[in-house]
Amino acid sequence: MGGGGHVLPLLKDTHVPILGRAREAINNKEADPVPMKQIRNIVAVASGKGGVGKSTTSVNLALALQAQGHQVGLLDADIYGPSQQMMLGIAAGVRPEQQDGQWLLPIEAHGLKTMSMGYLVSERTPMVWRGPMAGGALTQMLEQTVWGELDYLIIDMPPGTGDIQLTLSQKARVSGAVIVTTPQDIALLDAQKGIEMFRKVDVPVLGIIENMAVHICSACGHAEHIFGAQGGARIASEYGVPLLASLPLSVAIRENTDGGNPPVVSAPESPEAQLYLEAAKAISAALAAQAQGAVQQFPEITISDD
Repeated sequence: MGGGGHVLPLLKDTHVPILGRAREAINNKEADPVPMKQIRNIVAVASGKGGVGKSTTSVNLALALQAQGHQVGLLDADIYGPSQQMMLGIAAGVRPEQQDGQWLLPIEAHGLKTMSMGYLVSERTPMVWRGPMAGGALTQMLEQTVWGELDYLIIDMPPGTGDIQLTLSQKARVSGAVIVTTPQDIALLDAQKGIEMFRKVDVPVLGIIENMAVHICSACGHAEHIFGAQGGARIASEYGVPLLASLPLSVAIRENTDGGNPPVVSAPESPEAQLYLEAAKAISAALAAQAQGAVQQFPEITISDD
């Protein structure tokens, strides 16, 4: 039996209300109440390594897209270390409701439709799973959540270039990826691996978001590039993709997001929130241009007697 077949019993053992007829429902397209085609754009937010602010970027980008009038969902695909539950201010113990014993209803937070492994297991439950089992869990959350019509589904990816990334590329039509890094050389090296991975699976890289670009002293205003300078710009230039945002090392971003009120909703006029909003606009524009280009690439069909 494949990885997905092992996931359901394990989740049941942790008292997770998830999906007795999962495989049958996925194979039976007529039973699917919300096909994935109702999601117009799937955007993966990824990083080559952990600790660069990928999850913080994901939730703020999702909220920024919503603030611009879009219907947005957020999937926390970090199976081993889900964090969106805390960042969205969802209380521990909140579980998604079911529909017809097969489908999960997303949990709404700040207007976003969200799903996370954090909703399905205790915060103290370690996910001691092999790669295929984690991939099966991602497939379930992606395909068995009743997302409804969405303009964007933002997927907060785990760090690295492993099973979850490959599963996503196989199971979903990903519109594009955003790579998150810091200016630090080791982070940039891993970010390059992330870009190359998405290119190998034909997922366009929409741009780079650089976190912790500069620290500004709250006492004197001195600016210091603790992790290096212009690293995000260099890698963006090297790969011919835009630098979507360069965010400071900010206590406000960390405190607000960890407290369940990301700056895009708690301080929408702040400089940090404006950077996320500008990045979201650039992502929307890139995807719109990409869709227009795809239409223009269809060949012209002519009929002749030759």
